[in-house]
Amino acid sequence: MSTRAPLTLFLAAPRGFCAGVDRAIKIVELALAKWGAPVYVRHEIVHNKYVVDSLRAQGAVFVEELDECPDDRPVIFSAHGVPKSVPSAAQARNMTYVDATCPLV
Repeated sequence: MSTRAPLTLFLAAPRGFCAGVDRAIKIVELALAKWGAPVYVRHEIVHNKYVVDSLRAQGAVFVEELDECPDDRPVIFSAHGVPKSVPSAAQARNMTYVDATCPLV
């Protein structure tokens, strides 16, 4: 029987969001700065209640379907990605949209 050296666990401090989440949050913030509220976001931009609540307070409107968005307001696709049919539907409606899908998805 062999003995193993004890494992040492290091926690990074402070721990933050991954680059894809940071990017998606920044996209919503920049959209609000550029176009003003409301900016529509298809699905929650990230899985973090505090971030979503903060963006909602700034004027982001979170919806489940593209049909809930008016044609004349920008819409952002969440960091989790959307089916290819969603950008096609947005283009067909001549909507302004930004895809905040994580580049690693």
